[in-house]
Amino acid sequence: MQQLNFIRDYFKYRFLSRTKYDIHPPFLFDLVTKVFEDKKKYPDYVKIENLKRELLKDERKIEVQDFGAGSSVDKGNLKAVSRIAKYSSKPKKYARLLYRLVNYFKPDTILELGTSLGFSTAYLAMANEEANVITIEGCPNISDLAIENFQKLSIDNINMITGNFDEILPDVLNSLELLDFAFIDGNHRKEPTIKYFEQCLEKAHNDSVFIFDDIHWSEGMTEAWEYICNHPSVTLSVDIFAMGLIFFKKELSKEHFVVKY
Repeated sequence: MQQLNFIRDYFKYRFLSRTKYDIHPPFLFDLVTKVFEDKKKYPDYVKIENLKRELLKDERKIEVQDFGAGSSVDKGNLKAVSRIAKYSSKPKKYARLLYRLVNYFKPDTILELGTSLGFSTAYLAMANEEANVITIEGCPNISDLAIENFQKLSIDNINMITGNFDEILPDVLNSLELLDFAFIDGNHRKEPTIKYFEQCLEKAHNDSVFIFDDIHWSEGMTEAWEYICNHPSVTLSVDIFAMGLIFFKKELSKEHFVVKY
């Protein structure tokens, strides 16, 4: 049933999605033309993607502890690193978009929920080396591998925190004055996703950017996404199917866009 709902939502997305020529807010038009359509080959892409190719051949097996909904394709607690690299990291198309979004908005403080092997974290951190990147991973064994990867890439602006989001997130947010950019990529269930959004919202400001991964992964995630889009604090929401982008700019009218990407 979950797979059928996913397919249904994808075809609905394809039918409803608009191009830049259908977008009237200048802010979103600029975002699509300058970020979504940016085809520049950033050198950092090569560094991260070469490392990922290495890990796709890594047959070490580790015990994995999953606090969320788990993988829809890779079951069991004992997993090869190669399988984690294949199934638990963002496709290149969307990982590169994360890089370009950070490069464009230049956030000072970035929070990621769901580090996995750290590839998305690397895109976020390398796009703005001046940013303070905080990433939280629930599984200690995966967290250790992510730290290895950050060291291999010589990244030094990442604060790696290991533990259950529910226990750790409140303290992390309390330590921040403001939250400029958040990438929510963990748990993949309705209630926790809404909870993390509302907790992060307390540190959001007019120029904050929140990105939610896998918004159509399940019916529950789609419901969470709809709740977030309809929240009174949100002015602009953008659905690109694999991810959803949220903006809080008070100067914008409240609108929702489904954008072809």
